[in-house]
Amino acid sequence: MPNQSQADKIRSGQGFIAALDQSGGSTPKALGLYGVSEDQFSNDAEMFDLIHAMRARIVASPAFNGDKILGAILFEMTMDREFGGKPAAQALWEDQGVVPFLKIDKGLEAEADGVQLMKPMPGLDDLLTRAHGLGVFGTKERSVIQAANPKGVAAIVAQQFDVGAQVLAHDMVPILEPEVTISIADKAEAEDLLLAELMRHLDAVPDGQQVMLKLTLPEVDNHYAPLVNHSKVMQVVALSGGYSRDEANARLARNKGVIASFSRALTEGLSAQQSDDAFNAMIAETIDSIYRASIAG
Repeated sequence: MPNQSQADKIRSGQGFIAALDQSGGSTPKALGLYGVSEDQFSNDAEMFDLIHAMRARIVASPAFNGDKILGAILFEMTMDREFGGKPAAQALWEDQGVVPFLKIDKGLEAEADGVQLMKPMPGLDDLLTRAHGLGVFGTKERSVIQAANPKGVAAIVAQQFDVGAQVLAHDMVPILEPEVTISIADKAEAEDLLLAELMRHLDAVPDGQQVMLKLTLPEVDNHYAPLVNHSKVMQVVALSGGYSRDEANARLARNKGVIASFSRALTEGLSAQQSDDAFNAMIAETIDSIYRASIAG
């Protein structure tokens, strides 16, 4: 079974989940927003050193702790590194009371039937075994819905639950993330299709098991209430999805029982050039604003 103390923390819902899982494809953009330009690194190793330094600075901030942050999603390379001289997952839980998760997807396939499925994940069982041994509580796996296409939405949800079952078999809790792109014209219709497919698959989850869901903030407030209240769902979390932090917080606060799992909105306004005092003040203000939006419902 998953770690009971960590499960209780996540179920409490008094806080949010920080997403510190930018992968290779999104790292240059994340670093650019942080004030680190591409001419400051010459290869992937240097790039990943710089993004780890950014993450370590965030985690070391006094405000980054279990008082307002329930969990944190890590990139695989982050899991394999240290925070403050301890393995990252161990440091998060033992020193800060933050439940560690791991991003496991390997990116997206080309669009077909209005969706982008996850690429194959060779060696996933070995990765899950290693992560569980390092104290990781759960996983996160992302795919993307680009249109309200019934066939595509059905395929994307089926794939998410297939991967989720593999994670559950390792005594870990999966965060299933079928993201709906915020800019599509038929976003509300896609969300209707998504809700129906999620409900259908949740009913088939074995008794005694739970998953988590990471969803785009919906066009209709409380659209995902049936998921929030479902016995097979440990927690519903929201991605910022390109909304500004203010817009994401405002939308989140209107959705009862949904908490944040923001990535870009979490790091908005942070800069490598800031003094430690300015950096820590900014991250504290950000954490407080996302926390308040998360508990608003």
